[in-house]
Amino acid sequence: MDVEGKRTDTTVLVVDDVAANRFAMGALLRRAGHQVVCVGGGHEALAELDVRLRDGTLPDVALVDVGLPDMSGFELCRRLKARPHMAGLPVVHFSAAAVAPGDRRLGLEAGGEAYLTVPAEPGEIDAVLRAAVRAARLRAGDQALARRLSLLSEAIVTIQAARSLQGLADAAAEGAARLTGQPAAVFVLGPDDELYRGSSRDRTSLALPDAGAHRAVAALLRRLTRGQEGVQITSVAAPLWPAGFFRPGVQHDARLVLIPTQDGRAAVCLATPTRGVRRVNPERETLMARLAQATVLAAEPLLMYQVERHVALTLQHSFLPQPHRLPELPGIDVEVRYVPASRETEIGGDFYAALRVGDGVLVGVGDVVGHSLEAATVMVEIRHALRAYCVDESDPAVLAERLDRMLQHYHPDVTATVCLALIDPGTGRTLIADAGHIPPLIIRDSGSAEYTKASGPLLGLGVPHPPPTELFLEPTDRLLMVTDGLIETRGVDLAVSMEQLRVAAAEAPHGLDTLCDTLLGCFGHDREDDIAMLALRPV
Repeated sequence: MDVEGKRTDTTVLVVDDVAANRFAMGALLRRAGHQVVCVGGGHEALAELDVRLRDGTLPDVALVDVGLPDMSGFELCRRLKARPHMAGLPVVHFSAAAVAPGDRRLGLEAGGEAYLTVPAEPGEIDAVLRAAVRAARLRAGDQALARRLSLLSEAIVTIQAARSLQGLADAAAEGAARLTGQPAAVFVLGPDDELYRGSSRDRTSLALPDAGAHRAVAALLRRLTRGQEGVQITSVAAPLWPAGFFRPGVQHDARLVLIPTQDGRAAVCLATPTRGVRRVNPERETLMARLAQATVLAAEPLLMYQVERHVALTLQHSFLPQPHRLPELPGIDVEVRYVPASRETEIGGDFYAALRVGDGVLVGVGDVVGHSLEAATVMVEIRHALRAYCVDESDPAVLAERLDRMLQHYHPDVTATVCLALIDPGTGRTLIADAGHIPPLIIRDSGSAEYTKASGPLLGLGVPHPPPTELFLEPTDRLLMVTDGLIETRGVDLAVSMEQLRVAAAEAPHGLDTLCDTLLGCFGHDREDDIAMLALRPV
């Protein structure tokens, strides 16, 4: 084997078993400006290509003699084209012997790009080799673009399916990393300067940048996008870009693709490291711009939802009495809990109520069907209506009927569930009206628990409600009322979840506060719905 180290625009692998022929062909090609690698047979050529594949120095074209002693040039070509990382290497066959009618066909069928008969004019040999290289590079470029477009499409589909800003940032970061072949970070800057950050999977989760770095990035993104419209691509030097966003503890210059939302109040940024990148790749930046546009389009409704969710939570916290603000309820101890759904899900219309009435104490929990700001608003109306109705009426079944008519009149498309209990603290007599809700659970000090038999139709259907269910609470009994957000799990029958709740409640500590906290600890993590809970006992 002989190799010349002269830097040229193409490298030619010459495969010929005759040393004189290798020397002559090598000299001709070097004069034409090519770098030349010469080998004497098919197996030697495969071994040389394996070494060069590992080193990242594959030649640009192979010039292969048809009549090799260890395998034909056609067989060598077939073996090259069968290897995934060498399939794009163009092969030009040549022969000094007379060309049989089928030889050119065999060369093309084996995957070769051209067939030369030598001796030939040096200019013809050079032109054929350069044409083969040019065609291979165009083909490789087209294939690379097709792969990138496919990756872009896959990334956009994943982005559009994201249900949270955090999930969106993670999906966009992974898509950016696959498009560029580098670590990537994606930032969604909300209107309140809250920063959601996602990283590609090749970025370790250890040694994440601290809060100061996130604040610095948020301030930088806000400054760069202020007053801007459309996609903006810019570079930020390492001193201005905190270390660690691409690789733990490593400082990089950053290439940023930024785009504000339509109202300009929020922005999306796709960031990749630029250290080691010698020049801008226009095609890649165009694809990154398309990815940024898809990301900001997907972010806008999620950002709007964040605002709506904040308003709904504010409504619920404003109108649901906090535990320390519950009214004095003679003869009854009450504990309440309210847990909003996780950030990835929508806000609902869950509520609880504890009111003094003429005949004792009225308690209840309910849930407006649906997850939206409207559900939270209707929840507030139901609570206010209940407070107004119970001024002169305490029968829970009558109250359920009135709430039903109120919904039909003002919100004909809305339904809700509610469970109301009227308790006489002196006697323990309890009347329960249940409108499509999980019935209350009676927990005995003996370690047993059972659901009451109360049942009835949802509010808003206009269906008559049955008389209340009557029972008597013992002084040591506890009554538990919950909304289905505590236990309802997608794919699990509600009856199974209710039985799990019954068993857990029966085994829970006796205190009302520890009962509530124990059940939230068992069931209340990362729920897809709000949770309202009320527990009481006579005193």
